Amino acid sequence: MFATLLNIVIPVFAVVAVGFVIGRRQTSRPQSSRPQTNSDMSFVNLANVLVFCPALVFSALIEHPVQLSSSWPLIVAGVLVIIVPGAILFGLRVKGLERRTLAMGGMFRNTGNIGIPLMMLAYGDDKMGAIIILFVLSNLVHFSLGLFMLSHTAGRWQWLKNPLVWAALLGLGLAEHQAMLPDFVLTSSQLLGQIAVPLMLFALGVRLAQGEIGHLGMALRVNLIYLAVGAVSFLLVAWWLPLSTDWLQLLALSVMLPPAVLNYLLCEQYQCQPNKMASIVLLGNVMSVVTIPAVIYLTLIFI
Repeated sequence: MFATLLNIVIPVFAVVAVGFVIGRRQTSRPQSSRPQTNSDMSFVNLANVLVFCPALVFSALIEHPVQLSSSWPLIVAGVLVIIVPGAILFGLRVKGLERRTLAMGGMFRNTGNIGIPLMMLAYGDDKMGAIIILFVLSNLVHFSLGLFMLSHTAGRWQWLKNPLVWAALLGLGLAEHQAMLPDFVLTSSQLLGQIAVPLMLFALGVRLAQGEIGHLGMALRVNLIYLAVGAVSFLLVAWWLPLSTDWLQLLALSVMLPPAVLNYLLCEQYQCQPNKMASIVLLGNVMSVVTIPAVIYLTLIFI
């Protein structure tokens, strides 16, 4: 079991580590000696959001069709494991931290950069359809309710601009008519989608290399709260909904993932304590080196 766990976790964190090392080397070099490139990878990340991730979503849903009529418990559970932690966290107070800042980090986890590859390696490629559903749901709520929390005027229709939503709708709608699609369409989307996951991991490493952890005590306390709230939310959802073993494993890991890097970027954009959110996100991802193997081990043994 230990060797299996290493084979699941090490490849994911190895790619993150490569991005971290390259990002750290880049930021440590004198400005005059750096190559004329966009060191913050903004263009690459934009291409991932607009092209590679939607291609991954589309091809995965075509290859692993999801029956919405029978998958409704997973869809409801995927939304609840975001909403329930937010409701709990809004009722808590952490000194020096706004309630919306506290709630954002606990609601929206790193389901893309770390979640997708870990779930694939831990639970199998045949779960890819369900994994993608959780990923799309997280993005949908993040760009609607999440933005509304940060700015009451910004988030109402922002989700309509998210290409992941439209890729998911296309994938769901065409999954039963796969034979009608030319082979080159599926092959092209598969090739583009294969870029998404390694690039997400690499970009996460670069992003982590660009930040420093401050407010250490507060960040540690908040991330421990997130883990506790995530566990409580999972137990409530698992008790209430008729979920299969496969779905329970995916949900258990999803609620224990570190906070999404996107939380920091959005908090920076809307001036919602970005420095504190950066510390929470960075420390949460560092802590995940320990917490994620433990969660995967427990899900494989007890669920």
